[in-house]
Amino acid sequence: MGPPDGFRPTHVVPADGLPTWTAPDPAAAGVPLDPLLPVALAEAHGNWARIVCSNGWSAWVDGRLLVALPQRPPSAGGPLATTEDPRPLLAALERSLATYRRLVDDWAAGRIDLETFRDGTRELRLGAVLDGSDAWLLDLDRGRWYYCDAAQLQGYAAADRASDRG
Repeated sequence: MGPPDGFRPTHVVPADGLPTWTAPDPAAAGVPLDPLLPVALAEAHGNWARIVCSNGWSAWVDGRLLVALPQRPPSAGGPLATTEDPRPLLAALERSLATYRRLVDDWAAGRIDLETFRDGTRELRLGAVLDGSDAWLLDLDRGRWYYCDAAQLQGYAAADRASDRG
């Protein structure tokens, strides 16, 4: 069964899954959601959030735990202004991903141990969400998400640096 017409996820479930409730009541426990499941936020009441899944199923969750998906920036009706060439940021993302892949290959082949893997990845930061021609690129050196549509790169949102590892 495909998603209902108009379903557009706004969030995903955290990587360790998420408990649900049939009502915004701690006594109304429901079925847990699978990790990284796309959901749409339907309504919120305090920390409670009612989500809808792609198959139309709805449940209540702790809304603070949902992971927001970036959305296309609001438009004033005109094209986005080009602020920067996205290619340098894309090249930096490619280098980080290539380094990570090389370290994974080395670890999987037994050429390095887990501690060496962790040391080699400690400074790597990478963030990219691709959805057709829309891309959201994370530049943690600048602490910003950028929205990119073809050759246009626009600053979109500050990254939450509180979650960075020190």
